[in-house]
Amino acid sequence: MPSVRPHWYLYCSLLFAELLSTASSCDCGWHAIGVNNSNQLLDNRAVPFCSGCSSGIANGRERSSEIISSSVDVVSCEDLHGVGSFNTTCVLSSNVHLSSSIYAVGTGNLEILPNIYIVCPKVGCSVSFNVSGNVKVGPNAAILSSSVVIAANTLSVGYNSSINTTSLGGEPPSQTSGTPVGYEGAGGGHGGRGASCLRTEEIDAWGGDVYSWSTLSEPDSYGSKGSGKSSQSPFGGNGGGHIKLVVVDELNLNGSITAEGGDGGTSGGGGSGGSIHIYAHKLKGFGTISAAGGRGWGGGGGGRIALYCYSIQDVKVTVHGGVSLGCPENAGAAGTYFDATLLSLSVSNDNISTETETPLLDFYTTQLWSKVIVENKAKALVPLLWTRVQLRGQMSILGGSSVNFGLAEYPVSEFEIVAEELLMSDSTIKVYGALRVIVKMLLMWNSRIQIDGGNAIISSSVLEVRNLAVLRLGPGSLLQAPLDDDDSKTMVMKSLCENQSCPIDLITPPDDCHINSTVSFSLQICRVEDILVGGIIKGTLIHIHRARTIVVTADGMLTASELGCKTGIGKGIYLKGAGAGAGHGGKGGSGMFNGTIIEGGSRYGDADLPCELGSGSEGPDDSYGHVAGGGMIVIGAMPWPLLSLELYGSLRADGQSYTPEARYSNVTSIGGLGGGSGGTVLVFLHNLVLAEGADLSVAGGRGSSLGGGGGGGGRIHFHWSDINTGDEYIPIATVNGTMDRRGGAGDVVGHHGEEGTITGIQCPKGLYDGAYAWRSFGLMLKYVVLGAKYSPDLFAIQECPVGTYKDVDGSDEHLCIPCPLELLPQRAELIYMRGLLLNILRMKLVGSNSGYHSKYSFEQDRRDYRSPLLLSLSEVRGPGRIEETQSHVHRMYFMGPNTFREPWHLPYSRPYEIIDIVYEDAYNRFIDDINFIAAYDWWEGSIHSILLVLACPCAWSWKQWRRRVKLQRLQEYVKSEYDHSCLRSCRARALYKGMKVGGTPDLMAAYVDFFLGGDEKRVDIASIIRKRFPLCIIFGGDGSYMSPYSLHSDALLTNLVAQHVPTSIWNHLVAGLNAYLRTVRHGFIRSTLAPVICWVNSHANPQLGRHGVRIDLGWFHGTASGYCQLGIWVVVVDDYSTHNMPQPTSLDTNIVERNDKTAEKRYRPQSFTNQALSRRTSGLINGAIINDATLKSLEFRKDYFFPFSVFLRNTRPVGSQDTLQLFIIIMILADLSATLLMLVQFYWISLWVFLVVLLILPLSLLSPFPAGLNALFSQGHRRASLARMYALWNATSLSNIVMAFVSGLLHHLIHSVRESEHKNSGNVKRDYDVWWLLPLLLLLLKCIQARFVDWHLANLEIPDSSLYSPDPDALWAHVS
Repeated sequence: MPSVRPHWYLYCSLLFAELLSTASSCDCGWHAIGVNNSNQLLDNRAVPFCSGCSSGIANGRERSSEIISSSVDVVSCEDLHGVGSFNTTCVLSSNVHLSSSIYAVGTGNLEILPNIYIVCPKVGCSVSFNVSGNVKVGPNAAILSSSVVIAANTLSVGYNSSINTTSLGGEPPSQTSGTPVGYEGAGGGHGGRGASCLRTEEIDAWGGDVYSWSTLSEPDSYGSKGSGKSSQSPFGGNGGGHIKLVVVDELNLNGSITAEGGDGGTSGGGGSGGSIHIYAHKLKGFGTISAAGGRGWGGGGGGRIALYCYSIQDVKVTVHGGVSLGCPENAGAAGTYFDATLLSLSVSNDNISTETETPLLDFYTTQLWSKVIVENKAKALVPLLWTRVQLRGQMSILGGSSVNFGLAEYPVSEFEIVAEELLMSDSTIKVYGALRVIVKMLLMWNSRIQIDGGNAIISSSVLEVRNLAVLRLGPGSLLQAPLDDDDSKTMVMKSLCENQSCPIDLITPPDDCHINSTVSFSLQICRVEDILVGGIIKGTLIHIHRARTIVVTADGMLTASELGCKTGIGKGIYLKGAGAGAGHGGKGGSGMFNGTIIEGGSRYGDADLPCELGSGSEGPDDSYGHVAGGGMIVIGAMPWPLLSLELYGSLRADGQSYTPEARYSNVTSIGGLGGGSGGTVLVFLHNLVLAEGADLSVAGGRGSSLGGGGGGGGRIHFHWSDINTGDEYIPIATVNGTMDRRGGAGDVVGHHGEEGTITGIQCPKGLYDGAYAWRSFGLMLKYVVLGAKYSPDLFAIQECPVGTYKDVDGSDEHLCIPCPLELLPQRAELIYMRGLLLNILRMKLVGSNSGYHSKYSFEQDRRDYRSPLLLSLSEVRGPGRIEETQSHVHRMYFMGPNTFREPWHLPYSRPYEIIDIVYEDAYNRFIDDINFIAAYDWWEGSIHSILLVLACPCAWSWKQWRRRVKLQRLQEYVKSEYDHSCLRSCRARALYKGMKVGGTPDLMAAYVDFFLGGDEKRVDIASIIRKRFPLCIIFGGDGSYMSPYSLHSDALLTNLVAQHVPTSIWNHLVAGLNAYLRTVRHGFIRSTLAPVICWVNSHANPQLGRHGVRIDLGWFHGTASGYCQLGIWVVVVDDYSTHNMPQPTSLDTNIVERNDKTAEKRYRPQSFTNQALSRRTSGLINGAIINDATLKSLEFRKDYFFPFSVFLRNTRPVGSQDTLQLFIIIMILADLSATLLMLVQFYWISLWVFLVVLLILPLSLLSPFPAGLNALFSQGHRRASLARMYALWNATSLSNIVMAFVSGLLHHLIHSVRESEHKNSGNVKRDYDVWWLLPLLLLLLKCIQARFVDWHLANLEIPDSSLYSPDPDALWAHVS
């Protein structure tokens, strides 16, 4: 036996095995991938990019020469007076002055030595270098041109060197207004508007406007010129040029890359910045990238910069506007900086003051941005009529910046901000129109949100904050609506000041915050968890509902003071110098002047449920001014009361006081107006904390010091919810501050206004209000001195005294009456429990108006159904199978292949079918939870990768086990843990019966079923769910050997289809379709899917057509990775004529670019003839029909392991099952014998060869024997899966046979060379001549064995061979 020592061929064998294992670990799945047919823009001599580079860089490089004109001179290194060649290394050692554009291309490197300049100062001139190597720009060197394009592997820009296109911009795109008109010296526009020194607070003027918004992610436009100040000098500074850099690896920048606008001086406006577009894997250094606007009489606007860089370190990027020499406080507007890797847009003016805006137009919805940042004194404008700013992350407004939504001249726009967070610091949002903010966190610090409805068309502004953890207004922050101008206030108050009816939206607001039919809120905050107010929330009508807690800090304030009606129902009258106070909760004070007395305004509104604005008073003309009443603050709603209100600061709705006096022209006084009345504070809540020093006020305003009466107090109402009626009373309010309802003071002659009202709901059974008499009869004498301020004992809700009871609602203490001892039941005792009479079993007696029954007994109490309470959910009968089918609404399938890299996930957009039965915000939270649970942990994928290398069948078993665990976890979560809060049905939420999770047996497809609860508000839902067709059914499997495609029709689907097709026919159709689907292979999708389409058209649809139904194959649910799912459409066609049958669509391809993948094709339907089918595909189910015409255009990922199809291939059944099993047993024994003999042979040859053959791959060589016996002799439904595992072990063992051939060949060659040096080498050599015989025999046995197993598996899964009958009549002959 040869000696045991290391051999170099062992390491080669191990390396080869590792490569083989890695290649075989690719996921099996059908992916739609397109072929890139675009022409290569690089010269043939250039080395193409490596396949591992990101697609963004590759695509950017391909586009890098798009701007190169056909007339550009192609130059060599010698033409530029350099040394070397662009195919090796070109060194430029002398300055180059150009008069026209140049283009240099090669496969080598380019080096520009220090202090060397490449200059082409002509406008429109371009300098382009396209090399596959490295480009180095030495210190103090420069490339100066109107356009610079560089494509290279790496790019280094040395210290104080530059790539510069400043003030060399050509013509901007046609039909743009970047260059200002006139001779006012305004700046040019591009990414931001140019400044105009004609702008004032009254005149909204700017210079050149913005353009190229649609290409801000790939900017390629020149900047614009500024305007001059005379016809002799019509233009100011030129615009910036264009720079495009495409770097495969690293861009090291220690100099500058600039495309700034030109300087216009004092004789013209500055030019706008140009465009800079950079692709690089890594961008680092201490340099600067700038597309800033140029300086001038009016500064130019900033340009546009887009960076596609995986890593950015220390480089400064600036797009600020140019300084305005004529109006230093109004520089040009900032441009845009787009980070394509982070998908973030930044607008920063580098703390240069400006009044000129940067318009932000329509935002991307196909690929949502992650961040929008407006900072450093930039001013942004969202000018369109309707705009949704939808982001995946934050919207930040920082550092003295502002964002204006809408135009002040046309405040009729509507806007939405949809993001994870809205962060504001020292900034302002001003809205001219209506605003909805849908975020998870809103943080304000010394910032303002001011909203101006401004017009009757849009007179409401909404702040809707979904799923919010915290709404925080820091000190100095202001959230205001409407603005302080009178027109804005009038539009909000108009409808509420003219009538007394209580808007229903205040008491029971709609489910959707922005749909208000009876009232227009000036400011509405809804769907918030916790609100922390450290600043000011200010509005005429503030409505906060669907919140959990509100905390107003000592510095915080909620105020509607002086924002109510100018006149109103209780308005104060002015007559001959005497001004009466306005009334509301209390009557207004009478006015008196020079003997003239005028009565105050009257009371109005309902003290028990107030919902009115306070009234004001007006003089006979505008010179007298006016006085406004208090506004209205509504917190909570009757269906959604606030959990707690903690008030440490102020909550006010005071009336306005009148301060000026009216006088004649001879300066003699003629009196003044009365004060405005207090407004309304209406609170629906559970608990109240009014801390010491806090105040809640609806006080009336003071009247004029000459003849004015005080305004009446307003109204405060606490609508308590769920006051505890258990054994012990738990206080619902802690009051240490003050509540002010006093009327306003009059002058010496005028009268004070009357006090307003403070009320609550009637006390429940067993409780009374100790302060009821004080409030009812006005006996608050000791508080008159304090200005009628409430103190803690006014919330004196107490229990009835011992020995009394109260079984009616009411607050009067006299309702607590003594317990009648003669009516006590036998052997009962009096127990103190909220003043109620209990028997010995402590059963409470409630609900009787007369007190008690004379024949009360325990048995009667047990069956007392006068108060029908649900004692347990177990009393509710669950839905049966038939009822479940009838209440089924929609089946929503998970997307994705359910692998460790791409797990299952559900889309966030609600399907059309369930919009009416789920709440949108709660549904989004449910999707978050489901997708989180469906995701795999990192260690699960790691174990799978390790097992792929060690034992591929074990990796498959591990993946299936984790899939099964994941599906069970999803089912358990939806069934038991999730509270079903997204469903509108109360019954479904209570019973946890509204949703179910299921999956196919192969764990490749999962779904969520939605059901009606039976108590939905929408009466038309029952008719909607009857129209479930066209019905989409997704196949299980992915077309691989281990998971062939199959249609799984559970009982629910079968019952649904049974509405049109008999169950027996449907089940037989499913069996026939699965028989053909099992032969479809993902790597040969076109050829293997064609027989399925033919069978559907010839066998299935003719039979289904008799029942008014047809099916069509289709693909669905394309994901970003290109993965698609196959399935069928089940379409009811009895209501359509033959020519209106749903026709297959042509498939359109859309290139989806990703930074970490090559371009892949996805398909979307263009049109559907059948209207029903079109309606369904317009929802979430994206896809298209597959038929003979569209099959040819179907793209798929090619199968590079097609030789393995000889071993692993799903075939048709062949019959003779017993004989086949006998042959398989014989082959297993022969396989084992050959394997053992081969191991003995290689052990004799060399121990190292023996170990390589046995351990690469480990477990694979000997495992087919036990796996085969287990598959053949097991019983039950697992026989097919065990047979597949046996086949997989058999195929995996081929790696050991390959290692046997490789190792044996290497050993044979080495020993042949070694023995040839000896004289008697021939005799030794014959010992190794036949080493290949046993591996070859084993390979043959495994091939035969694999085919036998495929036939055996087909016999097990398709026991009915008639399913493959070419005659349709024979197929359906035995189906009733």
